[in-house]
Amino acid sequence: MAGAGTPKSLPSSGQHDLHDIQHPLAGSGSEEEMMMAVTLTPSPELPNTGTSSSIGDKDLSLPNGTPVDTSSPASSSSLLNRLQLDDDLDGETRDLFVTVDDPKKHVSTMETFITYRVATKTTRAEFDLPEYCVRRRYQDFDWLRIKLEDSQPTHLIPPLPEKFVVKGVVDRFSEEFVETRRKALDKFLKRIADHPVLSFNEHFSVFLTAKDLNTYKKQGPTLLSKMGESVKYVTGGYKLRSRPLEFAAMGDYLDTFALKLGTIDRIAQRIVKEEVEYLAELREYGPVYSTWAGLEVELTEPLEGVSACIGNCSTALEELTEDMTEDFLPVLREYILYTESMKNVLKKRDQVQAEYEAKLEAAALKREERAGVPTDVERCQDRVECFNADLKADMERWQNNKGQDFRQLLMGMADKNIQYYEKCLMAWESIIPLLQEKQEIK
Repeated sequence: MAGAGTPKSLPSSGQHDLHDIQHPLAGSGSEEEMMMAVTLTPSPELPNTGTSSSIGDKDLSLPNGTPVDTSSPASSSSLLNRLQLDDDLDGETRDLFVTVDDPKKHVSTMETFITYRVATKTTRAEFDLPEYCVRRRYQDFDWLRIKLEDSQPTHLIPPLPEKFVVKGVVDRFSEEFVETRRKALDKFLKRIADHPVLSFNEHFSVFLTAKDLNTYKKQGPTLLSKMGESVKYVTGGYKLRSRPLEFAAMGDYLDTFALKLGTIDRIAQRIVKEEVEYLAELREYGPVYSTWAGLEVELTEPLEGVSACIGNCSTALEELTEDMTEDFLPVLREYILYTESMKNVLKKRDQVQAEYEAKLEAAALKREERAGVPTDVERCQDRVECFNADLKADMERWQNNKGQDFRQLLMGMADKNIQYYEKCLMAWESIIPLLQEKQEIK
């Protein structure tokens, strides 16, 4: 990920109420309803923002008689604004807002690093104040993610941007690198703040409010962390016989999705590289016509016009390339990392199920006289059900976020390409009168 400037970041897609998530031990809801909740599709069903060109000017109406507006938007930018407006409406239900901004460079005799301001606004009763403002460095965000993984092993933790490898960037203190990382860290915290469970995690609260985070880093593991460790190291010699069909389908989907994204990422990086090379050629190509104009009195204006036209096309191409580098590629990389995180949670679920199957089989072989299932087996069963419920809920939320993120990403890409070709078209059309004028004089 690389780039310069401050392009728009994709807003997160809202949160679900904690009370809307059913606990696996509640016992309500049929098995068919649970299966319906995790139906996997290559992409979520999305509302149609446009109309088919075959409809024409025909008046349409809903069954209840309400007329339907079939007019097309003036440009793709208006569609992008609609997507942003829909997301802003979700903000009315939120009670926790977090932003990452104001990066600052710190230089000492031992190290040089960047800190970011983390500003929080909330109406939650769990916080003593409505607003907080602290400064954090990358390793603090990394600490938070590790703590969330340890204390919430059944949930999908959003990925952090890679610490050392960011393709196309050499200087990690450059403005481009820092801005790219700032946007990624901002999205990381927003995704946690929008999660109905992770947003209430004690480590997240400490991260947002503590002036000196190092004090908390030195403390021993909390109860939540110990619970996470029990799941993390449960594997032992247990081996899963087979995944349930719904989780097998989930794993297959993640593998295919990661493969497709990886291919798009590699091709997109090659396109950016070729655009950069083409841009260098254009910058060398345009001045040649300007130099030539000095030797041709009759062709001076047309040649100068061609030179200026190529210069305008170069500027438009530079903007398009920057957009690809700053907005498109980082989102691809984030979701590649997201799939790896989801696969890790899926593996943990498999490990807990394997332990449950092994203990259940061992209990059956013992043929104990007392009726019922041993307590440790029941605990394992509860953990499996909790894992299943949390993983399915997070998968559904991830699919919804992914659908909104990629809709906006692709709409933005289409808009930028339209702008690029429109600018090039206007540049070339502008020199046609000059050429026609010379022909008429002859």
